[in-house]
Amino acid sequence: MPVPPAGTALAGGTHGPRALRPLLDTVLDALTTGAEDRAGPLPAGGPDAVARAVHDACHPLLPDDGTGAHTALRTLVHTLAAGAADPADPHCAAHLHCPPLALAAAADLAAAALNPSLDSWDQAPAASALESLAGRALAALVYPHATAPDALITTGGTESNQLGLLLAREAATTPGATRPLQVICGANAHHSIHRSAWLLGLPAPLTLPTPNGILTPDTLHTCLTNLPPHTGPLLVTATAGTTDSGAIDPLPALADLAHHHRARLHIDAAYGGPLLFSDTHTKALQGLDRAHTVALDLHKLGWQPVAAGLLAVPDPTTLTPLTHQADYLNADDDTEAGLPDLLHRSLRTTRRPDILKIAVTLKALGRHGIGTLVDRTLAAAQTLADLIEDHPRYELHSRPTLSTVLFRPTGADHTTLAAIRRTLLTEGHAVLGRATTPTGLWLKATLLNPHTQPGDLTTLLTLVEGHTPR
Repeated sequence: MPVPPAGTALAGGTHGPRALRPLLDTVLDALTTGAEDRAGPLPAGGPDAVARAVHDACHPLLPDDGTGAHTALRTLVHTLAAGAADPADPHCAAHLHCPPLALAAAADLAAAALNPSLDSWDQAPAASALESLAGRALAALVYPHATAPDALITTGGTESNQLGLLLAREAATTPGATRPLQVICGANAHHSIHRSAWLLGLPAPLTLPTPNGILTPDTLHTCLTNLPPHTGPLLVTATAGTTDSGAIDPLPALADLAHHHRARLHIDAAYGGPLLFSDTHTKALQGLDRAHTVALDLHKLGWQPVAAGLLAVPDPTTLTPLTHQADYLNADDDTEAGLPDLLHRSLRTTRRPDILKIAVTLKALGRHGIGTLVDRTLAAAQTLADLIEDHPRYELHSRPTLSTVLFRPTGADHTTLAAIRRTLLTEGHAVLGRATTPTGLWLKATLLNPHTQPGDLTTLLTLVEGHTPR
């Protein structure tokens, strides 16, 4: 077989690994030099400076004659790393944006090289079997008493929530039905609940007040009791880990109310769901298994490269509404002959094997290993809360439920807090989020690095203090 021109060798086949090896050396070197140039959690200078650096290093991106594989890789990977927000840095703590495990990233390389597509068995024989195996194992964590729980692999919590609402809409569609599904959620619900209702042609969700950050049973009881008599089928959505504070709704009581009023229940556990791996913290998710559908997300407290979401269900028949037939992918006679039908596993057609990195992590660390990472991360949040409470010039919003800590310099107003955050971002010293509660604006530290040390947290508070007006 003739040697392909430089840069055009393929990643798969028996010769693919040989072609990848020198390219990986170039990529790893560029990742290293890029991180060294950045020298912090975020590039300094703000958006304009980053845009200029990318333009100066990479323009033109489509030259008449290419630069060659190694030069292109070295230039663009270095530029991306130098201009990255690095969630592995303990001072990068704004969002639910985790530092992925090296072993998961390595597995993701294999997935990219093999490039199976999980829309038909003949494109992904082993990957489809692995997805089925791993999906059932993860679903069994959510539904330990179910006979045959299952989980779809999604791009994250947003897609999982969309599917949860879709399945509820279809379950509520019966012959002669005249009223659409009505979604009920708290004001603490993720914005994807509202967007999913809009996308699915459902009425706007009834959004209940959550002044303390959780949907209380009394609030839901009042809503359900006072609904107009001709209201259609209902879907209650609860949250196990809000994006603002990490709060977890009182799931057992909400499940009781949903059951009493014959409402379907969906729980968005995209953030808090991985507590299922922890013997210490799993009790915080009591009642999760009473939901008809549960959204999970392992590119948060699961340390996976994006994307790594799931939608868990207690019984595979729940997924029947997703059944779809396209002759070139799942012809009836192929299915009858024993070829697995994969098209009902997603609303997407082409679908990469995101399950590989997840499965490698499950196999390598086991439940206890992942649970230890969860425990460490939540312990770091408690340590940060302790440091804030002990500091004379800070106030703490509340003790953290998961790994999100809300705090602010004592007496700082909205304008000052926003300016502190933006200054830290522009200087590249720290990446903090923001959350608005009934008590005003707060700085938000979302800790997802399980190796963060107390000294890192002390330094983070010192950085904030150094930008606080006296």
